[in-house]
Amino acid sequence: MNLKQLEAFVCVAEEKSFSIAARKLYLTQPTVSSHISTLEKELGVRLFTRTTKEVELSSDGEKLFVNARKMIQLQKNIIRDFTQKDSPEVKKIVVGASTVPGQYILPQILALFARTYPGNQLEFQEADSLEVVRMVQEGQVEIGFTGTKIVEPGCVFEPFYSDRLVVITPDIPRYQQFLDNGFPIEQFYKERWIVREEGSGTRKEVERYLREMELDLNRMEIVATISNQEIIKKSVSSDMGISIISSAAVEDCVKQGTLLKFPLGEGDVFRKLYMVWNKNNKPGKAARLFIQFVRELNNYL
Repeated sequence: MNLKQLEAFVCVAEEKSFSIAARKLYLTQPTVSSHISTLEKELGVRLFTRTTKEVELSSDGEKLFVNARKMIQLQKNIIRDFTQKDSPEVKKIVVGASTVPGQYILPQILALFARTYPGNQLEFQEADSLEVVRMVQEGQVEIGFTGTKIVEPGCVFEPFYSDRLVVITPDIPRYQQFLDNGFPIEQFYKERWIVREEGSGTRKEVERYLREMELDLNRMEIVATISNQEIIKKSVSSDMGISIISSAAVEDCVKQGTLLKFPLGEGDVFRKLYMVWNKNNKPGKAARLFIQFVRELNNYL
């Protein structure tokens, strides 16, 4: 078994195609097939099942895929670290972020960092919080930014921002009546709700809040589950339902008069946003500089 064989295996698994994998790896399709065949013979298992349209991982293939992808990423990290050492001008930082920090908090931080430390190349990937943590664990990104803290071995979570959660409604008379005294909690069971997807940090924090208030999400009328915050805002402004999301995400719509926002309960409810990295897979020099930069900004955010 060697890294070239594992690289071919991972690429076929991700692309679900031998021909596409061959093109991405600049190999011939017979060479890719040979790499996979050699792996299967050495391990004594079938790694893929073939359908009429694509190939799928077998149960044994899924077991191998997790570790093989980690090994390929570790190889990339080694190349990155030594390339940066030999060529100081190459300073690439790979960042992953969930929706709220990625869309509404990080853009200003990234822009300020780029102006303060020119010459750094930033690669940005967006996913939900669970996926971001997985990418950090497996070394696909050096630093993650998530909307919730997830107990995972090897991951360090450091708060970097306090995010206020609010109820949002369309700006219409039915909800304008609550502007003076706040949105009543007894109204929750009377409304239609739009919620974030499973794995979202916002969803986890909302569920935690509801439990504290002894409210049952299963008794609330859920009309839609949507992962995109912009679609949620447009759906709420169209009176499809109401929602609970980040205050930072709705400031523009509140100013435009399309949405109203209300604090949760009798006071503000904050949740922490986290910066996360893998303590067993140390971020590169440029990424460590970025971590320190975010720490220093923390007092001003």
